[in-house]
Amino acid sequence: MSAERAGRPRGRLGLPRAHFRRLGSTNEHARALAAAGAPHGTLVTAAEQSAGRGRQGRTWSAPPGRALLCSLVVRSLPRLLPLAAGVAVASEVGATSVAAEHARLKWPNDVLIDGRKVAGILVEGRPQEGWAVIGIGVNVAVRPEELPAELRERAGTLGLTPAAIEPTLARLLERLEEWLEAPDAAILDAVRARDALLGRPVSWAGGSGVGAGIDDDGRLLVATASGRVALDAGEVHLGA
Repeated sequence: MSAERAGRPRGRLGLPRAHFRRLGSTNEHARALAAAGAPHGTLVTAAEQSAGRGRQGRTWSAPPGRALLCSLVVRSLPRLLPLAAGVAVASEVGATSVAAEHARLKWPNDVLIDGRKVAGILVEGRPQEGWAVIGIGVNVAVRPEELPAELRERAGTLGLTPAAIEPTLARLLERLEEWLEAPDAAILDAVRARDALLGRPVSWAGGSGVGAGIDDDGRLLVATASGRVALDAGEVHLGA
């Protein structure tokens, strides 16, 4: 499948850009480009994915042309890269949504509005080779009835039109540029301000407890019956 040369977003991020009408996975394509030496800021976008992936090997599906689906190659790797990317997406979702004040981050990288997931981030890479790929999916214009039945209780949408996808992408790239250069303290403050798990019952493969904040290394703190634990990876669910 050949790529289309698409409009160039402002700023250093987003250049060069390869846009596909249909692609298996933007992350997989961006990873291949990165491994082949693609420069910092290279962007892969698609109107539709046939094999989009989320965290823990889950699939990310959306009707063609109704979601923002992109992956960005970065060669500047801040210590808190996944959290910085999450803050950038949450900031844009919050500014775009009519429910801006309700945009929250579910550690490590889901963006929720009123408890429903409207965006997800998947960061993959090879730090030893000096690159990472930030994969982002945002339900910009997905209609609720288009969501898979098993996701309708947990997934949400910004409720915009397909015409809003490109402007949303342009603003998101600007926010990523800002947050990827932000100091750790600013990133942590922003994550803590949007923490969807704080004070909420949570569970994960190793136990359950109550969300107790984010530590200075970006780990999720959980208060359990046997004391406080810090999680640095894995899937965390709301509810005990």
